[in-house]
Amino acid sequence: MTLAQALFSPRAVALVGASGDAAKTTARPQRYLKKHGYGGKVFPVNPTRDEVLGEKAYRRVSEVPEAVDHAYILIENVEEALEDCGRRGVAVASIFSGGFADAGAQGMQRQGRLVERARALGVRLLGPNSMAVINVTERIALSVNAVLEMDALPGGTTSIVSQSGTMLGTLLSRGAARGLGFDKLVSVGNEADIGVGELVELLAEDPRTRVITLFLETVRDAERLAAAARKAHAAGKAIVAYKLGRSALGEAAARSHTGALAGTDAALDAFFRDCGIVRVDMLETLLEIAPLVASRMPLTLKRAGRVSVVTTTGGGAASVVDRLGMRGVELAAPTLDLTMAASGQDYGSALAKAAQSDCDALVACVGSSAQFHPELAVKPIVQFAGTKPLVACFMPQADRSLALAAGAGIAAFRTPEACADALAAFLSWRAPRVAPSVPPADRPGKEPFSVLSGLGIPVAQWAIADAPAFRHAIAYPVAIKRLEAHKTEKGGVILGVADHAEFVKKAESLAAERLLVQKMESGLAEAIVGYRDDPVVGPLILVGVGGVMTEIYRDYVLRLAPVSEEEAGDMIEQVKGFAAIRGYRNLARGDVRALARAVAALSRLALVEGRPVREAEINPLLVKADGVVAVDALVVRKDAA
Repeated sequence: MTLAQALFSPRAVALVGASGDAAKTTARPQRYLKKHGYGGKVFPVNPTRDEVLGEKAYRRVSEVPEAVDHAYILIENVEEALEDCGRRGVAVASIFSGGFADAGAQGMQRQGRLVERARALGVRLLGPNSMAVINVTERIALSVNAVLEMDALPGGTTSIVSQSGTMLGTLLSRGAARGLGFDKLVSVGNEADIGVGELVELLAEDPRTRVITLFLETVRDAERLAAAARKAHAAGKAIVAYKLGRSALGEAAARSHTGALAGTDAALDAFFRDCGIVRVDMLETLLEIAPLVASRMPLTLKRAGRVSVVTTTGGGAASVVDRLGMRGVELAAPTLDLTMAASGQDYGSALAKAAQSDCDALVACVGSSAQFHPELAVKPIVQFAGTKPLVACFMPQADRSLALAAGAGIAAFRTPEACADALAAFLSWRAPRVAPSVPPADRPGKEPFSVLSGLGIPVAQWAIADAPAFRHAIAYPVAIKRLEAHKTEKGGVILGVADHAEFVKKAESLAAERLLVQKMESGLAEAIVGYRDDPVVGPLILVGVGGVMTEIYRDYVLRLAPVSEEEAGDMIEQVKGFAAIRGYRNLARGDVRALARAVAALSRLALVEGRPVREAEINPLLVKADGVVAVDALVVRKDAA
């Protein structure tokens, strides 16, 4: 039996710790399996009872007389239950119990021992802290989630992998209310063994799953999830992720500007984009977006996207368009407003006309007729036969219209916020990135400017001057700087020092025994180019507007490293502050190609054996009419104290 079969389609399940008290949580899986029509065999395991809820009970899993594919462990003594599962030849054990990685250092050690023993026994683990699995199509309700008290589960072609077990119930119940159904729902818990990435791999192979949605609190194995996302894309299946943790808390301690800008959430944005995963901002969107991405491939847009709008409610349409505009999405044509002249024929004709514009998608926004007269505006939406993606937003509470749209495979939204979030996410969706063929970099030296020079990045002529004489060979005028990070903010930089006498006088004000001396340089623009080996997603490269205002403007683009020069050029195109040096009116053009070469070069730190550099940053990198030059650099090595 394969893992997918044992996990999603077990022929027999054992419920370890099943309670005879129907009111208890540990009685739920048995009740729910029966309630929803599970056709396999159920073996309650309870050491103190001969029967549980009308079924013969067994003292231990090993005493069950028939083969068991999947065991759900509901007791605290997980280790003993696991040993029994191994003796019985159980393929998968889902663990509801806690007290493992969720319980601190000792719990983490306990979890490690459990996984090691499970591997020795040949048992795969889902959890701990897992609400297990629901397979709607095959009527397998192997979970303690109270949503299974509902009489009928809505079936569909969307499958959910969630790090929160309770969110499965939230999505299932909300989906049922608007005609949206699911196929498989999995609660991963602690991901001690079977994790999100492996489940995405299984669902990529699943013939009934068309869309995979993820509710994430973190990413525990980015490499495997990335590989799984590529596998899903190759199978024509979209992945949509809702990730908690947009807050920047905990990122303020970063040593570099890059570390502050490319914090955990920004890193995950870059990761999801490069993996071809659609990221949404709202939980409501995670539920409603599935019909929009089902059986579709990412668009290959160079722009943020253009939409055409047909509406019977001007205010409602404006609510959607306004939010789309905040995400950079543009209108391809004036909104077709039928508020005062809505009929089924008019609305259908308006949709056809809108589809002929230079748009990437259509928005149909419907007012009160969605609730009381769906034949006027909703029916034409359902019957629309155009090839361009279409979304609908129903402004009133219109459950019947939502169900009509769901039945026709049209993505319909209850709020303008979710509609705009979904459409903007869809338009920004890209195919998984193919890693560029980039030559590896040599192992870097210790000194920041030497690291840059070794990568082929031009640096300002520099020297180190020691007190008290502060002798150096750099021609005046020069800049003098303290040897520390964020020196500008701390008053550690003095520019335009004209001669040695002034140097000695100014040096005293910096109160340092050693100072960096640099040739004065100028350019048309200041850029920041940063590298960071993120602990969650791996190496990242950043380019943006540099200088002392970097973290205020936050005008940057972040990608997984390494990048090619062509990819670096695409990144630079997206930085708004570089519009002037790209060619704006009569302003002088900067050497954008040289900037792209520098970005690509710094990104090659990702290819150094062992990846010894944690962070590296050039800020600023001066962009000249001909070339670039680094005038400040920071390198943080992993072996540094």
